[in-house]
Amino acid sequence: MKHFSNEVEAANGLFEAYNTLKGEISKVVVGQDDVVRLLLTSVFCQGHCLLVGVPGLAKTLLIKTMASALHLNFNRIQFTPDLMPSDIIGAETLDKDRNFKFIKGPVFANIILADEINRTPPKTQAALLESMQEYSVTTGGHNYPLERPFFVLATQNPIEQEGTYPLPEAQLDRFMFNVFLDYPEYQQELDIVKNTTSDEQVEVKPVLTGEEIVYFQHLVRQVPIADNVVEYAVSLVHKTRPNTERASQVANDYLEWGAGPRASQYLVIGAKCNALLNGKYSPDIEDVQAVAKPTLRHRLVRNFKAEAEGMTIDKIIDALI
Repeated sequence: MKHFSNEVEAANGLFEAYNTLKGEISKVVVGQDDVVRLLLTSVFCQGHCLLVGVPGLAKTLLIKTMASALHLNFNRIQFTPDLMPSDIIGAETLDKDRNFKFIKGPVFANIILADEINRTPPKTQAALLESMQEYSVTTGGHNYPLERPFFVLATQNPIEQEGTYPLPEAQLDRFMFNVFLDYPEYQQELDIVKNTTSDEQVEVKPVLTGEEIVYFQHLVRQVPIADNVVEYAVSLVHKTRPNTERASQVANDYLEWGAGPRASQYLVIGAKCNALLNGKYSPDIEDVQAVAKPTLRHRLVRNFKAEAEGMTIDKIIDALI
């Protein structure tokens, strides 16, 4: 691991590493710059991501490429209606000497892709909760810590809702960001088709080790932030809570429920990381706004009036900002 003489040098190191990471990921994944930025932001903030997009938009490829560029272990779990918690966290089995031995499940990796997480029942969805919050797994009366860094990326298909189990609000709140993956632009899709229909092999070089990522995660939390920026973040969250003292008229008109305190925390820590990734040493209000949509998107519940008038969550957040 490279050693830095002070925090400013370390911040510059993170900025350089981020740009190098983007370059390595772009060798395989064309476009999706905002998605890559938000995914890397959540990694450096010790957060988890919920990625929403239709099939075929390279969600799995993006995460595998990111794991290679970060030199981390990667496991993919395909969630299905018959998946059991032991299929995720592991189970105790008898060895040849008739002693119980714990066989670790796929959750024991640095990056976990929980593919179509809403396709499995709540009991199995909840198996991820402890690992996401406590960075450990408890089974058979024993606690097994997970190796850091640990990052869960869950995907959902926004089109098909038959045979799905929507995530409870409590579990949605565990995700730092809700990132929407859209179709590529015409020119980007031309490049994608040319790259994927040839026989050229692209090698993604590792940029950061797990130890360096953990160091940068601590660095992000040490970034100084002005009181007015913290006040703006907390005020923005309070505006989302209908029928409260600081609620905005938009929230009163269109929201059933607003965001909780975890949203304020993620807005501040996300703004700190966004500042570093843009070469700044302290965040401003624009950095809070840059992470507002993915942070608030899954924490606001629209009412019937909003649905009837076609007010999307993103429109409501724009009005609040």
